Amino acid sequence: MAYKILFFFNFSEESNVKEIGEKLKEARESIGVSIDEASEDLKVKPSEIEEVEKGNIKALKDIFSLKNFIRDYAKYLGLSYDDMLDEFNEYLFDYTSQISLDDIKKAKGKDESVKKEKKVISPYTMEPKKRNKWIPRIIWSLILILLIVGSYFLYQTIKDDTNTKNDINVIE
Repeated sequence: MAYKILFFFNFSEESNVKEIGEKLKEARESIGVSIDEASEDLKVKPSEIEEVEKGNIKALKDIFSLKNFIRDYAKYLGLSYDDMLDEFNEYLFDYTSQISLDDIKKAKGKDESVKKEKKVISPYTMEPKKRNKWIPRIIWSLILILLIVGSYFLYQTIKDDTNTKNDINVIE
């Protein structure tokens, strides 16, 4: 079952994100590319480009899409996409480091009062699926038992053939 990673954080309009958007807009305008042309080349909606250039980081469906968009857009405009991603990651780290431990526990569902609430799915609350370790063990045990039983019957067959050869007397 695939989960859609949603924005877990309630981002506010921060200056770092606006600066990233302004840099992208200035670079686009300096090379004479229109929003429509950029959206056609990048295969995104023009409104998404406008929103990201304004600093609205909720313009895309999730944080990973936004990060990939910033990387691709910066690369398209000839900017250092590593620097842009570093700025965005710095903002993201600064913001997430301000989230209280109680909020994280609540989002992970470890708070007893939240057990009946709808579970929030984000990169921070996803848990890996537990795999059943007994099935492979049972299969390997059955294979081992079959090998032992098969070896025993093969040994008995060879032993019986040897005894039969010894019991034959040649009559002249």
